[in-house]
Amino acid sequence: MWKRLPAIAAFVVASLASVQAQQSATSPPPPAPPFETYLDLLRQSAGVPGLSAAIVQNGEIVWERGFGFQNQEIRARATPDTPYLVGDLSSTMAATLLLQCVEERRLDLDEPVRQFGVRLPETEASLRQVLSHTSNASTGEPFRYEPDRFAQLAAAVEFCAPQPYRKTIAHRILDRLAMKDSVPGVEAVQLQPLPEGLFEATTLDRYARILERLAVPYRVDRRGRATRAEAPADPLTAASGVVSTVRDLARFDAALDTILLREETLMLAWSNALGRGGQPAPMGLGWFVQRYNDQPVIWHFGVIPNAYSSLIMKVPSRHLTLILLANSDGLSAPFQLAAGDVTRSLFAALFLRLFV
Repeated sequence: MWKRLPAIAAFVVASLASVQAQQSATSPPPPAPPFETYLDLLRQSAGVPGLSAAIVQNGEIVWERGFGFQNQEIRARATPDTPYLVGDLSSTMAATLLLQCVEERRLDLDEPVRQFGVRLPETEASLRQVLSHTSNASTGEPFRYEPDRFAQLAAAVEFCAPQPYRKTIAHRILDRLAMKDSVPGVEAVQLQPLPEGLFEATTLDRYARILERLAVPYRVDRRGRATRAEAPADPLTAASGVVSTVRDLARFDAALDTILLREETLMLAWSNALGRGGQPAPMGLGWFVQRYNDQPVIWHFGVIPNAYSSLIMKVPSRHLTLILLANSDGLSAPFQLAAGDVTRSLFAALFLRLFV
């Protein structure tokens, strides 16, 4: 399956050259037929049964669409309000909560995370280092993307807000932003016994209805054949577990720039952190950071093997964001995004060449 991607990439790049020549550098992103056409072509070539997509500009969705099927067996089409497990994109919400705590002076970026209940082999690893994936001294590398380490930061959120992490992310992000089709972990409706005061019965009923619509996960072989997979056990942590839709993530994206964090905090989060030895890391605080055509690009991805994948990519200078969610790992797995270069993704490269 992946052997077909380079040929598809060459075709898309060649086709985009003529499209770019007709666009001005300042033109807003229209619901562009070339973008839709090539996005769906890449989806099929990457073995993605169902894909939901949205483009956000100035805090508003300017284009959204579903491609393929959220459930192939019953031919249920993917839509902008199809729920998916978003994988590592969950960490952007955890980072937001932690940075809110820093703003409130309940946490300090440069204090060891052990003071906040986080247990790592590096006892002096700071919150800043764990947020930027630069805390692992054992490898000798200045940066190493390690979601398992990041996952433990839920304890720091609970240190800041003394209640279950699940309740904090629901209250301070999902409910606050009216992300009505999002769930703080697939196991939220299965907790037995339910911790007192965690969620009301009406909330649990709503979560259950959302999970009934969850996109079916698929395993895709090298020939591009999709087979229904078992729903993954992806418990809620600071690094993973959130269920959401592109429409709900568009709300989160818009709120980042307005009500969730101060401007100076965002500038810090969206600046390259320094790894061990003083080398710039490809991450800021909870976000990957790089440049394209001299424009800053802020992004993150998610991948749950043989099940789901996701991508969010922001171009702050254009007030522009792309959000993609898929029910196989083909959106992220082939492109080695953990190394920190979003342009390896053909999906990201398509968007950047058209609109940046």
